[in-house]
Amino acid sequence: MRWASALCLVSLAAIWGSSFLFIRISVPVLGPALLMEVRAALAAVFLLVTAGVLKKSLPPIQNWRHFLILGFVNSALPFLLFAYAVQMLTASLLSVISATAPLWGALIGALWYRKPLMPRQTTGLFLGLAGVSVLVGYDSAAQLEGASFALVAGFGAASLYGVASVYAQAVTHIAPFDNAHGSMWAATLLLLPLVPFSPVDTVPDAPILLAVLMLGVLCTGFAYLLYFRLVADVGASAALSVTFLIPVFGIFWGYLFLGEPVGWHTVLGTLLVLLGTALVTGFLPRFRQVVLSKAVDHE
Repeated sequence: MRWASALCLVSLAAIWGSSFLFIRISVPVLGPALLMEVRAALAAVFLLVTAGVLKKSLPPIQNWRHFLILGFVNSALPFLLFAYAVQMLTASLLSVISATAPLWGALIGALWYRKPLMPRQTTGLFLGLAGVSVLVGYDSAAQLEGASFALVAGFGAASLYGVASVYAQAVTHIAPFDNAHGSMWAATLLLLPLVPFSPVDTVPDAPILLAVLMLGVLCTGFAYLLYFRLVADVGASAALSVTFLIPVFGIFWGYLFLGEPVGWHTVLGTLLVLLGTALVTGFLPRFRQVVLSKAVDHE
């Protein structure tokens, strides 16, 4: 992997890892529905401007049903669920929960295609489950009253990302940028009817507005561009390594800016989840093969 690609990878992980920080800062004032509506709208507008600058065509309107499905399962509903969960749980814990998305994707894919899991994948699922048990069992926030619903919401959001990945594999004729652009407009439309039910009692101050702007433009719109560039540079398999770095940054930002504790259970649980994800996705051998092939090509 070239230095430029490595920098892109780390930057993307740092950006996506900070999204839970910005949600936790702004959701108490704006509420989940309004905040996620603004997030999706800002990302959609950003991608529209980017399409104009890069002279890309707009997403084909005939694919509107696909964009609605993708916008619902990959953006609108998981955005809402994470925004609800972060009101009770720490940003650190949710960043690790979000990293279980590939585990859900493998399980859902096996059920959907009726293809049994390989022993390596089964081992990975059990390791991921063990990691989650350590995290939840020893996290003080997860023991509070009402935290059970927040945990269900968090894992529900992660599982929806797994559903989206399986669905996207079946629809390969649409360009990734069109998927991002079209689904973000679809998410904006889907979330709009919920806005009247999310009144704002306090006028947002400058830090809240900045957090919302960073969440929509940086963590959603700009992050998509970085991800697509990374896929083009190193391939989808190697780009998957961003999944393993997001919790590291999510925990770091939560500790640095929110004062969230980092105990032994945080480290152990995160390592088990990431190891389980690596086994389920077959990431390690694929990543090694991609990197070696890239090295041979450069020679």
